[in-house]
Amino acid sequence: MTTTTIALRRKIDSAADLKSVVRAMKASAASAIGQYERSVAALADYARTVELGLSVCLRSSNPDAAHADAPPRHSDDAAVQAVVFGSDQGLVGRFNAAVVEHAMLHLEPLPAKAQVWAVGERVHARLLDAGVRPVGSFPVPGSVELITRLVGQILLKVLAPDSSSVGEPQSATLMLFYNRPTGSGHVPVSQRLLPLDERWHRALARRPWPTAQLPEVLGTGAQALRAFIREHLFVSLFRASAESLASENASRLAAMQRADRNIGELLTDLGAKFHRLRQSGIDEELFDVVAGFDAMTPQTMPHG
Repeated sequence: MTTTTIALRRKIDSAADLKSVVRAMKASAASAIGQYERSVAALADYARTVELGLSVCLRSSNPDAAHADAPPRHSDDAAVQAVVFGSDQGLVGRFNAAVVEHAMLHLEPLPAKAQVWAVGERVHARLLDAGVRPVGSFPVPGSVELITRLVGQILLKVLAPDSSSVGEPQSATLMLFYNRPTGSGHVPVSQRLLPLDERWHRALARRPWPTAQLPEVLGTGAQALRAFIREHLFVSLFRASAESLASENASRLAAMQRADRNIGELLTDLGAKFHRLRQSGIDEELFDVVAGFDAMTPQTMPHG
């Protein structure tokens, strides 16, 4: 009985320690979600500025772009570079599985085999399980400040062969796959950064300038266009990484909430068992004391 009680006490102590760890991870995930969501919101103003600059450059380089109705151009035999954003750590539910399934759904029908890059060890392993061997991988940034470094590494390694022609809309093919946070969780999404979509070109060229003073492109229009395209790539990659990180922490928060609830139920059950065993042991000891007392007390014989 004593051994069983000691074993239960150890289980209760272990569960309590695990509950403390889970609560610390919950607090960390909740805090991280806020900083990544704020970074995405702050990036929106800069993205709008970049798009305004692109619209001016597109109108300057092609005055008929706002009225052109030519269908988008595609190169079926162009090599596709795909970046899949995942996680380095576990305890995130189906976060990595969902984005890999979404990526495979879009990459398998392509006529040319895609070169896939993984962001995160866990999603790298998922891609291998799906039959895709990534050509390279990147570590997941641990803070907003480190996202800029990740974006620089992606632009340097993934687009390095086409670095001389990044400014050309149809020079390369780059696709992103990542999880985007929603009100109730996250959803896997895809984004084609390159080649730039023709319809998107025309939409930018038609965008009215927000002030009465019309802008003017100084210097070479092609150089300005390439510079704005590079900034557009930076903004898009930064936003994809930040949204993926926000989704990862939201998944971890949901997993930790479920774990916290399950551990709480386990502690309640173990506590009830411990108290029942303890009370049973006390009762047995009392019965032994009473039995011993009765055995030691001399019996009084009745007189005839």
